[in-house]
Amino acid sequence: MDVFGGAPRVLSYPRPVVVQSGMDALLQCKIGGDPRPDVFWERKNEPILSEGRYQVYQEGNAYLLSISHVTTEDSGQYICKAKNSVGETYAAATLKVEDKTQEVLVLPPAHQLPSKEPQGMLEPQVQQESDMVLHENPNKPRFLIKPLSLRVDRGEDAAFSCKLWGQPLPEVVWGKDGKRLNEIYESAHYHVGQQDGGWFQLKIYRTRAPDGGVYTCKAINAHGEAVTGAVLLVEPVPEIHDESLQNEPQLNVAKAKKFAVSEGKHAKFRCYVTGKPKPEIVWKKDGIPIKAGRRHMLFEDREGYYTLKVLYCKQQDAGLYICAASNALGDTLSAVHLSVKGRVQFIQGLQDVEVKERDMAVLECEVPEERISTTWYLEDQKLQPDSKYRMEQKGTRRRLTIHDVGADDDGVYLCEMPDGGRSIAELAVKGTIVQKMPRKLEVLEGENAAFCVELEEEDIDVHWFKDGLLLHESHQTIIKYFGKMHILVFVNTSYQDSGTITLVAGRSKTSCRLRVKGQEVHCPPACPVGVKMSSDTINGVVLSWDPSPNLQTTTKLVYLLERQEVGSQEWQKCMRTEMATTVEVVGDSVPYEGNYRFRICCINKYGHSGHVEFPKVVHLVPGPKIKTSLKNAMVSPGDDALFSIELSTSMIGNWFLNSTQLKDSESLSISHSKNQHSLIIRNVSEIYNGAEITFIANGVRDSAMLQVEGERNLFTDLCFTVGDPIVLYCEVSNPLAKVHWFKNGVELQRKDGLNIQSEGNMRRIVIQSAEVLHSGAYTCQARGDTITFSVDVEEPPVMIVDPKEDVHLDRHVLEEIVLSCELSRSSGTAHWYKDGLRIKESENIRMSCEGPYRRLTILCSNKEDSGEYVCETAGDSVFFQLTITEPLVYILSPTESEVEVVVCTSEYVELACEISHAEAEVFWFRDGVEVDEDEGLALEVDGSHRRLVIPCASMQDSGEYICETANSSILFLLTVEVKIAGKHSHIYIV
Repeated sequence: MDVFGGAPRVLSYPRPVVVQSGMDALLQCKIGGDPRPDVFWERKNEPILSEGRYQVYQEGNAYLLSISHVTTEDSGQYICKAKNSVGETYAAATLKVEDKTQEVLVLPPAHQLPSKEPQGMLEPQVQQESDMVLHENPNKPRFLIKPLSLRVDRGEDAAFSCKLWGQPLPEVVWGKDGKRLNEIYESAHYHVGQQDGGWFQLKIYRTRAPDGGVYTCKAINAHGEAVTGAVLLVEPVPEIHDESLQNEPQLNVAKAKKFAVSEGKHAKFRCYVTGKPKPEIVWKKDGIPIKAGRRHMLFEDREGYYTLKVLYCKQQDAGLYICAASNALGDTLSAVHLSVKGRVQFIQGLQDVEVKERDMAVLECEVPEERISTTWYLEDQKLQPDSKYRMEQKGTRRRLTIHDVGADDDGVYLCEMPDGGRSIAELAVKGTIVQKMPRKLEVLEGENAAFCVELEEEDIDVHWFKDGLLLHESHQTIIKYFGKMHILVFVNTSYQDSGTITLVAGRSKTSCRLRVKGQEVHCPPACPVGVKMSSDTINGVVLSWDPSPNLQTTTKLVYLLERQEVGSQEWQKCMRTEMATTVEVVGDSVPYEGNYRFRICCINKYGHSGHVEFPKVVHLVPGPKIKTSLKNAMVSPGDDALFSIELSTSMIGNWFLNSTQLKDSESLSISHSKNQHSLIIRNVSEIYNGAEITFIANGVRDSAMLQVEGERNLFTDLCFTVGDPIVLYCEVSNPLAKVHWFKNGVELQRKDGLNIQSEGNMRRIVIQSAEVLHSGAYTCQARGDTITFSVDVEEPPVMIVDPKEDVHLDRHVLEEIVLSCELSRSSGTAHWYKDGLRIKESENIRMSCEGPYRRLTILCSNKEDSGEYVCETAGDSVFFQLTITEPLVYILSPTESEVEVVVCTSEYVELACEISHAEAEVFWFRDGVEVDEDEGLALEVDGSHRRLVIPCASMQDSGEYICETANSSILFLLTVEVKIAGKHSHIYIV
């Protein structure tokens, strides 16, 4: 029975064909389907056209491929594919072409094979599975044909099919995103089927957005298991989306929860929704759907919460955030209002920038005061000035210039002041890659790791790499593209999958650091392999190697390259690299001319591997280098200016002033002694101010500036943190000049912790470890010139040491609840917030401070105390998600659900029970009406015991009495009889 109706199905599988070289080969496959499927043949993922030596034709339901004059190169796997509007299927045929000189092996039918051979070995197999590992159990499950990834429109059905081998035939379990299908889907939403020949199918009916994801097929038998996967993309249909919006339930905005976050911090919203079919979740801000990107992360976490994370919040992120959930049975909404608190305001903040790939990007802002220093970040990465990043500071203006912008420069940039004030902007890079990968991705071992990249155009040549190695599709590596969308999935990941994943599209690339978290192996790494040396370059050598196949990537790895001069016993460190497996070593990197050999090892935090030596020796010659560079000279009018440079070897050089070559004269003195070159300009006049002095020799060039100034009084504002070293320095025009240092007008002398230094033209004060008492005005005086440093030493920002992660607490009402965090120092200040509002002490809330610990205590909790609590310092914050529920209250005794009580009139009656929580409430009812105390009835509480007392029973007191808690109840049937003389009645006290 075809479980998918008219989907294509294989009626007769191709048999393996063995022919001699030069003969014709005929492959045949019988396929049925309604409507009639389109059928074509492929080899090595390339379609076979009916031309030349290949003829493709049809005879009824038989589809044939004829290959004339075959050669041994035609041997291999041929795939027959069939597809119609309902589904698709595949069949594989094996062709073996043997030389005429070889003996032709005639294979018997499968049932005549010797019993020691695995049955079914003549079944068709895909090429990458044909070469079996000799030591692997041949009866273990393996995929002959794996399911294909699909893209469907919302509302369409999606079908996966695969073919398996194994003895006995494996059992198959289908899953999605790490869960079994029956855990997330109603049985009517999907169907799992099986057909003869080892075919297994999965069909998803009427797909919706939550159905998109990674589907896995796990095959298990007594000899082992195998896993493969496929991707399903569900494209939205505008008409359906618009219709669902019209039915969206109304939201009372006034009742939305409030949440506040400091500018530059992350905001996380979590929404817990259950239901079958699995709900479709849409996050919106101010009514507009939110798309996932570098600053907006949308995912379902491991606890089942639908989560929106807004990274590096800006003022523009303030607004109303809504989590809208819907399925076929209904809709629901949850909302929270986010406010973003600013700190010290920039006069002008950063502005979002959009540039084209390989252009230059400029980010600029203005701080309140010129003395304020700033630090630049790309998200959580601190930037340093280099050829890529140029950082400028002019007055109160701060500028970051990014050269040769690439796709991975797209992201959030921050300019931060010492007090924590931040200005934030996004850099959008427009180019070949429209949707980039995240910078990093963490998954648990056994989960799937999925990467999705969108390009601006189709038909762009795309390759995926891991740690520089080209990736190919396999059963546990899915590589798929749908038009502009390219997808890579690692199914059932292991720690070996950790590494840098890169997509290269033409000249563009985007990368992501994948970390698979599992049980860490505490051992040194394995040695690199495949070392090679190429000495084709002049005065240099190219060294390359490969990582060990057994290399563990759960910890940071570094390759260490060392060199040794022939004749020496000592190895010198040459280079360290984390990612590269090819480096070039040039002659300029060695100190002396000679013959050198090289070796390499791999290092992680648990140790280093053995060394692997490269096979050859190379002769390297160092070029001339600058040992001591030119320094800028600052002189007063009439003084002499001295410039000097020291080279690594002796050679002739020339001096230039603003591109004019200089020669010895009365006003100029040029000297050369071995490696030292000097220039003295005598009696400098103000016209030389700003002149450029340049020295040029063979392969060496260096420049410096000449400044001619009169008396000056300069001011510089500096800010330090307690514990930092303080270095105040200035440069004098004459290396013999004396200077005097003052603090707040008092001359300073050398003492412990303070060092006054004089080195050449440089004058310094060095304070090893800054304290608050070191704040003040420091002045350096030299020949009428003064420079003043205004030093401000501040305490370091207070950080939260523990807990390091957000905390989730589940408690019951009436409990005492303590929220606690530890600060980095005891004098730090912390404030508590609940749902964005500052918390104040009350009769029920206490806040305490004990050393570095800050605690918030709720003496007697109730449901209204549930919410998100934040402990915030000037530099850090931690979140406590508190959920308070009613405790389950049960009646412990009597154990019967009904108790009969018979008494006589005027007798004392006591109905009693014991409950599980002494503080819980109970309610008494008589004949369905709640009981109130009066003269004839009393309700007593004694610890966990509850009693209803009737001091003097009457006939009217007969009836049904119920004692009820939040979770249970007990029924007392009370009968009051008239007392008859001579007879005794019984009082039942429970």
